[in-house]
Formats: sequence, C-alpha cells, structure tokens
Amino acid sequence: MSRSMARGLETKEERPTSRKVGALRGLMPFLAPYRTLTTAALVALVLTAAISLILPLAVRRVVDGFAADNASLLDQYFAAALVIAALLALGTGLRYYLVTRLGERVVADIRRALFDRVMGMSPAFFERILTGEVLSRLTTDTTLILSVIGTSVSVALRNLLLLVGGMAFLMFTSAKLTGLVLLIVPAVVIPIIVLGRRLRVLSRENQDWIAASSGNASEALLSVQAVQAFTNVDRARATFGNVTEKSYESAKKRIGTRALMTVIVIFLVFTGIVGVLWIGARDVRDGTMSPGQLVQFLIYAVMVSGAVGALSEIWGEIQRAAGATERLVELLHTVDPVQDPAQPRALPRPVRGEISFEGVHFQYPARPGVSALDGVDLHVMPGETVALVGPSGAGKTTILQLLLRFYDPQQGAVKLDGIDLREMSRGDFRRAMALVPQDPVIFAASARENIRFGRPDATDAEIEAAARAAAAHDFLAALPEGYDTYVGERGVMLSGGQKQRVAIARAILRDARVLVLDEATSALDAESERLVQAAVERLSEGRTTIVVAHRLATVKRADRIVVFDQGRIVATGTHDALVAEGGLYAHLAKLQFTDGLI
Repeated sequence: MSRSMARGLETKEERPTSRKVGALRGLMPFLAPYRTLTTAALVALVLTAAISLILPLAVRRVVDGFAADNASLLDQYFAAALVIAALLALGTGLRYYLVTRLGERVVADIRRALFDRVMGMSPAFFERILTGEVLSRLTTDTTLILSVIGTSVSVALRNLLLLVGGMAFLMFTSAKLTGLVLLIVPAVVIPIIVLGRRLRVLSRENQDWIAASSGNASEALLSVQAVQAFTNVDRARATFGNVTEKSYESAKKRIGTRALMTVIVIFLVFTGIVGVLWIGARDVRDGTMSPGQLVQFLIYAVMVSGAVGALSEIWGEIQRAAGATERLVELLHTVDPVQDPAQPRALPRPVRGEISFEGVHFQYPARPGVSALDGVDLHVMPGETVALVGPSGAGKTTILQLLLRFYDPQQGAVKLDGIDLREMSRGDFRRAMALVPQDPVIFAASARENIRFGRPDATDAEIEAAARAAAAHDFLAALPEGYDTYVGERGVMLSGGQKQRVAIARAILRDARVLVLDEATSALDAESERLVQAAVERLSEGRTTIVVAHRLATVKRADRIVVFDQGRIVATGTHDALVAEGGLYAHLAKLQFTDGLI
C-alpha cells in the first residue's frame, strides 16, 4: 500500500461519522452576508409554490365548466388558467436565477476561505493531510455544496411547501379521500428514515475514498519521473486503480441504497393513489363528488406524491452535502500549531539581522520521539555569514525551519533582533528574509514572473540585474521568448542548475536583510557554482547570511562555521581552525578535499 493511500485511509478513520443534516448549519456564516438575496429567493420560491397550488383550482373550474355548458364562463376559466401558468413560468425562472446565483456566490466564498486558510497553515498541518485531499475538498466537496444550495435545497423547500399545501387542499377537496391517503404516509416515511441513515454513512465513506484517490494521483503525478525511473509505473497504476475501485464500490453501495429507497417510496405512493382514485371514481358515479373535484383531488394527490418522491431523492443529496460540509468545516476549523499573537510586536526598522537560538529543543510533530535539535544555543551577529555543516539529519535544515517559523520549538526561543519570533507576525519578520531552498520552487509561469516572485513590485531592469548577479541572464536571454518564456509546471523546461539560479535571482531581487541558503549551489556545475558563489558573496556583504551546505567548498569563506551532529552543536570556528582541531569537520573535509587543498 502506498504512503498516500495509507495516509488517506488514516485521515478517513480519524474523522467522526457524519452527523445529521444539522451539519449544514456550518454554511450559515457564508449565507449570512447575502440575506437580501436569500430572502428574495425564498419569496420567489413561496410564490411559485402558491401558484402551483392554485392551478388545480382553475383546472377544476374548467372541467366543471364543460358540464355547465356555459361557453363564456368556460373561456374565462381557460384564460385564468393561462395567466396562472404564465405567472408560474416567470416565478420559476426568477427562483432559478436567484437560487443558482446565491449558490455560486456562497461556494466561491467557501473556496476562497478554504484556500486562504490552507495557505496560511504551517508545514505541520501538511504532515497530517495530503495535498490531493485538500484539493478534493476544495473541488469535489464544494461542488456538492453548490448542487445543494443551487438546486437541492430550493427544490426541497418547494416540494415541502407543495406537500403541506397540497395536503391542506386535499382536505378541503375531500376529507374522506384525504384520510385514506394519510394511511399511506407511515409506509412511505419509514423507508426514508431507515435507508436515509444508511445513505448518510455511505455518502461520507464515498467522499473519503474520492479524497484518497485524489491524494494518491497527486503524489504519483508530482513524482512521475521518479516513478518511471524506478520502473514503478505498473505499481503506481495498480495502487491508484485499487483506491479508485474502492471509491467505485463505495459509490455503488450508495447508489444502490438510494435506488432502493426511490423504488420503495414511488411504488407505495402511486399504489396508494390508484387505490384512492378508484374510491373517488365510485363517488363520482354515485353523485357525491363532481368530476372537477375528482380531477382537482387527483392533481393535488399527484403533487403530494411527487413532492414526497422528490424529497426522498433530494434527501440523499442533502445527506451527501452534510458530509461534505462537515469535511469543509473541519478543515476551516483546524487549529494551526503555529499562530500569530493576538497583539504582535512590530519588528523594528531598519532590521539589523541579529539572530539568536537560546536553549532550543525541537521534535517534529510526525516524529515526537526523535530530537531534531537538543539544547541548541546559537548567536549570529548582524552582517555575519554563518555556515551550518554536518551529516544528514544533524539538524541543519531544522534551524532554517525554525528561523522562518514554520515550526515552534518545544523549549527555548528563536529571536530576531532580540525579539522572540512568537511575539511577532510571521508576515512581518519573514519580509526581512530571503530563502533559497535546496529544491528550488519554480511556478508554471514565465521566467520573469518566477524571479519577480521575490519582489512583486520590481521593474524589468531590476529583474535582469538580479538574473545577471545569479549567473542566470545568459541562459534566460537564450530562451525562445527570453525572460518571457513559459518554463512549464515546476520549471520542467529548465535544468536543475538553471532552476537553482532562477531561485537565487529571486532571493537577490528580494534584497532582504537576512539571507537563508539551504544547499543553494547543490544542483550547479563547477562553472555555474563559481559564478553563483561569487554572486552570493557579493550579496552577503552587509547582510546576515545563514548557509546550509554539504559541499564544504561553498562555506570555506564563511565568517564562522557551526558543526552539527545529532541535533547538537559540536564545534564552531573558521575552516582552517576546524580542520586543525581534527574533529567531525576535519573528517568531513578529508572526505571531500585532497590533502593539497586542505
């Protein structure tokens, strides 16, 4: 079983079973701003339902008018019926416009709120949920909400009004026949209640499997080159096929349950109508009821039965929407472990760039028993270039994660210019930092826009200057459309080294006081590395720079080298001093350099 499938199932099992349709109350905050539109839609809905209930009265007059043999009166009845039909058509069109518009507006707001929420979540959140599942909630679940608000709720309310009003008019037309109709109601309601509960559970299960399928596909597609390189295409296909088949089986159960409920309800309703109609026909023959009354009763009976049948159909949709709403509200109410303070302190300007780690202990949420940092004390002076080195897993990248406040330490404090990061807004202090990650992030846009991402208000001249400083200008200018060339999803049109230089140009353009480089030259060839290293050295002048590197050639000129091992600082000094000291750094240097270079 793939990691994505396992995590998808784990997420599904952690969720509570779907509550009743009361879960739809979670939509109220999104409906509240549109009270006027909602009211107008409800008024249109009530009016169309009322007109529908009046129409059978006109039909009765027409039918009885034939028997009265009064041509002028008959013409009036037909004219009245046409007017009512016209009003019904106009009201229905207005209701559709208002309700559909309301649904689209609310769903757009939900999608925006969901995206805004997720974009602000710390990496700890994404350790517990797949990106594909978030996308499933953003698309599939909101589409269900749209269906319910834009169609199902409107149709349900209309049929509820027709049911109540139709029953009242049935009593008015013939109390005797209405009493017989009411005998059928318990037989219809019981299957709706029993099968409706089952349908709610199956609907939630189906949505969870869809989310697992989406997460699996997202992970496989984002890693398609690795999947192909390791000849795991068939395995990926089989895994996705298995999850998709589970989703289908779950959907088949849901569809079967809903179909069974529909069959039972419709059969019982129409069987009862036929029986009641038979009795009514005998009353007409005996003269206790006019033909018009029987036709009127029949129309109202069809209305009522149709309303019951529609409600049974729509109930399943509402149950699915209730499950979708639960999932959306669950995501919207997820508590991020990294929070901005209610009253954040402002980072003094200009930023000096002094960084302090004071007694920091940290464990990643996904690995609570493993210390990534164990009592780290580190002080970086403004304008100082500090390199962090050590074996993989020693804690170097964790330092950067805490510096950017993607996580908070369990003990100790991380400070910028003497202020604890937890006391400031994340957006405030991050504006003073520029990051070049080990895996460069390239967006599906032009090369120019990828560099401009570092500072959206930058001019084209500033972008070009940053590219030149990062040794990226030559290859960017040689692209088919120069800087305006579309580089593809995740920069597929660029080589690894080119992506890295674009990311470095982005950091140069940001012109931040604190520069954070995480293996920034790892994907460069020797010539490009030399050029970029020179650019980074120029960029570092007057700035606080923290460099994480495995290739020690890139950190030899750092003001200070800090050596990490097993989450602790084991040595600090210059390159020459650490080599002479003969510890872990000297061992790492010996592995990478010849004796002559040392």
